[in-house]
Amino acid sequence: MILVLAGTTEGREIFSLCRARGYPVLATVTTPYGKRVLLEETVPPAGAGETEIVCAPLGRREMAALILERGIRVVVDASHPFAVFASENARGACADTGAAYIRYARPPAPLPESPLLHACPGFAEAAEKAVTFGETIFLTTGSKTLPVFAEKAKRHGKRLVVRVLPAPEAVAACLALGLPAQDVIAMQGPFSYEVNRALFRFYGASVVVTKESGPAGGTAEKVAAALDLGIPVVLVKRPAEKSSPAAGSPDELLRLLEELL
Repeated sequence: MILVLAGTTEGREIFSLCRARGYPVLATVTTPYGKRVLLEETVPPAGAGETEIVCAPLGRREMAALILERGIRVVVDASHPFAVFASENARGACADTGAAYIRYARPPAPLPESPLLHACPGFAEAAEKAVTFGETIFLTTGSKTLPVFAEKAKRHGKRLVVRVLPAPEAVAACLALGLPAQDVIAMQGPFSYEVNRALFRFYGASVVVTKESGPAGGTAEKVAAALDLGIPVVLVKRPAEKSSPAAGSPDELLRLLEELL
């Protein structure tokens, strides 16, 4: 059986491709919202049984137990480029159990050279940089990193507009930090250039903060929309991928699976 960390667009695609090839496959997601999106976006092949999904954050020990319990032979790590701990847990669980590990490495998005584009090595540095631009920070890095930016914006008297997933826990996190409801945009991405441009203009963004999430995360569309409006962009650089068997496309991943299985 194959275990797919399926909380991303590519993870859902890989899960569907494995099922279509007839591989027994189990998906993991961390939230009920992630499970709902997986069920909505993946169509089982004719005659397939019920979709198998584990909905819980899995540490190294829990994932190792799942691998042994279900007889997992290969773990496909299609987690987000910024989900460093999830990848570390998956690698560790495979090392503990002898299961093979394959990393789906999302390719980076090509970005233009611009004096308005400011790359930062981490979220703390990005928050420090963002407060130096105008009065309204438009944050697109998700609810998990929100406290870093909320604290910095409050200290400097800046307005913080956030765009997060339309999941109850994400919206609750925004409101718990004192953000007014009108500054919380709960939408499922990725977004087109036109949608980004309209939102940046509507909210009067002085600066846009985004992660280097690659094409699947809509990074290029966000950056292009902001730069065309003359809005500075603070870009959080993605963590470096650790060396491991990796695939850069679904087809390449399927070839690796065929070799292993």
